[in-house]
Amino acid sequence: MSVADGGVEGVLRLVRTQGALTRAQMTDQTGLSRTAVNQRLDTLVAAGLVLGSHGEVPTRGRPADRFHFNSTRGVVLVADIGASRMRAGLSDLDGRLRREVTAVLDVTEGPETVLSTVHGLFQNLLGEERCGVEAVLGIGVGVPGPVKFPLGQVINPPIMPGWDRFDIPAWFGERYDCPLFVEKDANVIAYGEHRVRFPLVKQLMSVKVGHGIGSGLVLDGRLYRGADGGAGDVGHTHYGDDDGPACKCGNAGCVEAIAGGWALLRDLQDLGHPVETLSEALTMIDAGQPDAIRLVRQAGRVIGAALAGPVNLINPRVVVIGGQLVSAGGANLFAGVREMIFRRSLPLATAQLEIVQSTLHPRAGVLGLALLIGDAIFSGAPLQNLLDASTRAPELVGD
Repeated sequence: MSVADGGVEGVLRLVRTQGALTRAQMTDQTGLSRTAVNQRLDTLVAAGLVLGSHGEVPTRGRPADRFHFNSTRGVVLVADIGASRMRAGLSDLDGRLRREVTAVLDVTEGPETVLSTVHGLFQNLLGEERCGVEAVLGIGVGVPGPVKFPLGQVINPPIMPGWDRFDIPAWFGERYDCPLFVEKDANVIAYGEHRVRFPLVKQLMSVKVGHGIGSGLVLDGRLYRGADGGAGDVGHTHYGDDDGPACKCGNAGCVEAIAGGWALLRDLQDLGHPVETLSEALTMIDAGQPDAIRLVRQAGRVIGAALAGPVNLINPRVVVIGGQLVSAGGANLFAGVREMIFRRSLPLATAQLEIVQSTLHPRAGVLGLALLIGDAIFSGAPLQNLLDASTRAPELVGD
């Protein structure tokens, strides 16, 4: 049975999203004949993706069998890489994270060093879960830079020297025999916020304010990347005068160059404060240091003014603000964002708009990756490869 006819993928999607179903229920909901449903179920059961339970549903005659998705058919590995730290996780095929680990890193050390760290964390997670690499059905990596989709290559990343057009999928392909997906970190954060916190919201914008500033879009319930993967890069839109501060992207006056974490660190140093890292700057905010509070309030207003344009253009129902600077800046940054969005956006675009602080930070990225990759491997060519493999991967151990 081929995925090309759409039936196998549709039946699997139905079982994944709606839980245990009988053949009759699948026939009613897909419009396929009972024979066609049975053929597709046989294919999915043979691949270990669907399991049947005999006689669970009482009927007038013999109890009907029910079929449910086998979320323990394998595992998914995910890594949300930031400028100075990362979070890796192992999830089941329903996107539920079973293991998580964090690590400090420096993304400027280049792809070989950083990805080797990621690989080491993946190996530790598999060992803790008592899984072999053959159980890995998909890998997702989030990076703090623009990604050309679907090639999985980072293109001219401002804060990732040495990563330009590096073939991340090929690097992992030498170590794992499964699909590899690379996404901009702000995209997976947006998807995580949508699926976990706002599943009924079809139009959502998420903004990450950390070392840099990025944003992701969910439109009509789907992650929106744009034509080439460049959608949502609000951090490198222009703000203020043409002679604004120099940005790491090569332009001047970018939002990130005024309001990003590295800009905050620069400005504190210019004021004579002996801070060397963003963590030290965030500590100053937590302590209520006047210069740090003033700068983070200014950052909030700049970010809010920059977001007014996308709010007018896209008309999202929810804007989620998260990231290290938001966690540390709290009300000081958030109030400025709200003020400027409502001041500079049209009344119709803000009439029902919710602007909320993320409650998922710093886990939104790995949560979004686990859900996004779980969806991706069960469609198109990845699903066909699983069906063709026919052998069943080891199941997860434990709860």
